[in-house]
Amino acid sequence: MPHVSHAPRITLIAMIDIDEITRRVPLFADLDPDDLRFVLRVARRLEFAKGALMVRQGQIADSALVMESGSASVVSVLPGGGEAVMAELGPGSVLGEMALLDSGVRSANVIAREPTACLSMERDAFRMLIAQGNRAVLAINHRITLGLCQRLRELNGKILAHSAPRHLALVLHQQPGKRVPCAFDCRAFLTLLPALRQFNAEELNELTGATAVFDLPRGAPLFNAGEASDACYIVIRGALEISREQNGEHRRIGILGPGRLCGILAMIEGEAHSMSATAREHVTLMEIPKTVFVRYYDGAALGAPKFQQAVNQELLQALARTNNHLTRLISQARIRDHGHQAEELNRALCEQDCRAA
Repeated sequence: MPHVSHAPRITLIAMIDIDEITRRVPLFADLDPDDLRFVLRVARRLEFAKGALMVRQGQIADSALVMESGSASVVSVLPGGGEAVMAELGPGSVLGEMALLDSGVRSANVIAREPTACLSMERDAFRMLIAQGNRAVLAINHRITLGLCQRLRELNGKILAHSAPRHLALVLHQQPGKRVPCAFDCRAFLTLLPALRQFNAEELNELTGATAVFDLPRGAPLFNAGEASDACYIVIRGALEISREQNGEHRRIGILGPGRLCGILAMIEGEAHSMSATAREHVTLMEIPKTVFVRYYDGAALGAPKFQQAVNQELLQALARTNNHLTRLISQARIRDHGHQAEELNRALCEQDCRAA
């Protein structure tokens, strides 16, 4: 489809119909009208002509677009040349919501198929409202995060279904779940971890006062798939292996080293653990009980916005790892001439690209 690159027309949204937008946009459904109206004060309405390039693949992603009217095509530029249409979008669709969580680049072009109007929300404004504790933006953030968690579970399911089993390197001779006192004073080390780097002394005092630190010996399970979740963890030292037993075979999803968060999907979704976590080597962990996690995630604790940002970055990092794994599986399927499998995995990857567009 030919497209034009001229800038969109920017119009005022002071007279926006809140009832209409909450009806048409699932991301805004059932939010308090006054809270949502306050959120949309920092948004802009962009109007695109037919054929206009709304989003360019490879550009810095710093905002999300909520489609009010019109329609658009999500188009990926292929490495060998040419283009592929990955999705068709209409009113209520949200483009690039992951840009509200952290910085990144657009993964596809988005082209207006007809005159199209969107609301544009920039990440800096979104974070400002989170820091202010706006109820609507906290709810929007939670919905985006829930969607990301669901996507991670789905993509990990694809990986489990199509990846080759690995030899179980960890011999589980240790007492299951055996925890021992932390062997070193880790307090000065905490602010070096990515998840806690932005915390000041007061915020760190509150967090450490509500959490526990312990060591887990190599080979000991932290939790198993299917178990109820009552805490999440920050890796301080060492590493955890994230895996799943599939049809009697061990399949590894990834390794979490210092600074990574573990068990947050189950915390956010209120579900049982979908994977198992085992100490790949002697590991030191900070345990964050569910009640404490909720206070930070809901914005009630000191340093909550910084903790929420760390959670978002962990989810996006996990998603990037999963996408890379899917890309390798697609290449392997094509080499082995497994066309149907490659098509299925590529479709899953393209659906993810639409969320990042």
